[in-house]
Order: sequence, then structure tokens, then C-alpha cells
Amino acid sequence: MTKIYGNKQLLATLAGMRESGRTAHSLIFYGEKGSGRKLMADHYAAQLMCEAPVNGEPCGVCSACKCVSTMSHPDVIYVPTDGKLEGYTVKIARSVISDSAVKPNNATGRKVYVFRDCRKMSSATQNMLLKLIEEPPDYAYFIFTAESKYEFLPTIISRCVCFGVSPCTEDEAEQSLLGSGYSEDEVRAAVGCFHGNIGMCTSYIVDPELRKRVDLTKSLADSIICKDEYGLNLALFSLGGSRNDIREVLSVTDKLVRDSAVLNRRPDADMIGCYREGAEKLAEMVTAYQAVRLHERIEKAWGAMEANVNPPLVLAALSAEMIEIVR
Repeated sequence: MTKIYGNKQLLATLAGMRESGRTAHSLIFYGEKGSGRKLMADHYAAQLMCEAPVNGEPCGVCSACKCVSTMSHPDVIYVPTDGKLEGYTVKIARSVISDSAVKPNNATGRKVYVFRDCRKMSSATQNMLLKLIEEPPDYAYFIFTAESKYEFLPTIISRCVCFGVSPCTEDEAEQSLLGSGYSEDEVRAAVGCFHGNIGMCTSYIVDPELRKRVDLTKSLADSIICKDEYGLNLALFSLGGSRNDIREVLSVTDKLVRDSAVLNRRPDADMIGCYREGAEKLAEMVTAYQAVRLHERIEKAWGAMEANVNPPLVLAALSAEMIEIVR
């Protein structure tokens, strides 16, 4: 089984649930991208299916644990997405409801459905699943992951046990990355950008496109600091029309803005963004109120993107508004 770093209290809670026999039938694991919410979902699935748990933890050696670790257990179903938006559609919900009527055939008598990345799960799909989640068969379990529990309807949230998954410490992240065979230089650069978020640190090392987006974020920050609207427009337009790239860069930029607001009050504060030097310079020139306004403009821009507004128009408006705030 993959070792999980950090989140000791959450792991202890899950183990206690398994040990006491009070396992929750419906769970939501939520946290930022790379924080380990999918890993935690897999861990809980292994706890449920393990044939010989040790103090509530999966043993890691039984056939069930091995199958879960390779995503090949016949009764642990990773629910597929569907459609152009690659979301969980009503059609998929119907297939889950139909399949849940089929009893499992394994030593634990359990069947687990894992819904990963539920950001694109429609209200119609959630409403269709509601009755199944509310009154599941004794053998059926449902695990959802998302960046925020508020991706779900209040009716779904009220029927699930919700657990936040947090990044670990930078020391734990370094230990994990070095244990994966990455060099000290690679690890140092990755942790400097993404701190205790092991998933994002790993992506930074192996994905040159992510490194480009981080460099672009730094260019955005420098343009804001220099009040260079042309440079800011140029950097934003280089993203093209890829909503995933835009979302990634806006998210990282938002963290940098958050860091500047925190540094405004506490110069020795820990950072969550990828560019401490930029955050420090921005903190010298903007007030906490201005940082909040920058955050609001970034959220507004992403909201417009989600509403399918033309990306270049959104980014042009964002550029003008950000420069106006810092002038």
C-alpha cells in the first residue's frame, strides 16, 4: 500500500471507524488538487475490503488489498465520467443505481463505488443518486472526492461524512519525494513552489508544462508589481483558450495574492504560493484590502470562464482590473 504522509488525525479516525465496525456508507474527501484526496479514497476503500485489517488499517498483503492497490478489485468500482465535459451524467448515475442492486462476491461482503473529481457532477446527477446514498444496501459504500465539499448539494452533504484532506509539512513532502527517487535539487525546487502538497510537487518534477505555468505565474506577478498592463496581457494571452491551463494559473496566482496579504500583517508567515519573492514585493505595494480586491477579480474571472464566456475577453478584463487596483 502507498504510504500516506500527514493527515494523522484523519487516518486515525478512519481506522477507528473500521475497528469499531461503524464504517460510514457515504464519505466525501475534499481538499486542494494534489493534497491526496484520491489517495485517501483508495485507502478507505482498502480498509473496507481488507480481509485481515490490523488495528483498523488495511494489512496491505491480502489479495483484496493487493487488488485495490492496482485498481483491479471487481467490487471496487471507479465510476467513469461521460460526455464532452467528462462529468458524471444522469446516464452514469442510472448505471450505478442499477449495478448497486447486484450483491458483491467477496470475503467482506462489501461493494465500493468511488467518484473521483466531482467538480463536474451536475445537480440532476446528484439528485438521482440521493435516494441511493440516503438508503444504500447494507453492502454498498460510496466515496466522493472534490476540491470542496460545497461542490455538492446540501442534501448530499447532509447524508455524507465529510473529511478535509490537508497538505503535509514540507519535511514530510521532502521525505516522500526523496523516497520516490527524485534528486535533492528536484525536490528542493518542487517543495519551494508547492510546499507540503506532495501531488503538486510530484507533478512539478515530472511535468514540464506545469513548470511552464509556474514560470508564467511568476511573470504575471512581476507584471502586476511593475504595473505593466501590456506585459500582463501578453502573459495571460499566452495561455490560449485552454480552460484547464487558465484555471491552474489563476489558482496559483490567487495563492500568491493570498501570500502578499498575509505578509502584509506577518512578514515571517508561511507561504502557500510558488513565488515568495514576488509575494514579498507585492506586499510592499498593496494593502490587505487591495489584495482582497485582487482575489475577488480572480474569482470573478474564473466564474466567467465557468459560464463559458470567451477566454480572451475574460483575461483582457482581468488584466485591466488588476492593474487598476494596484495603481
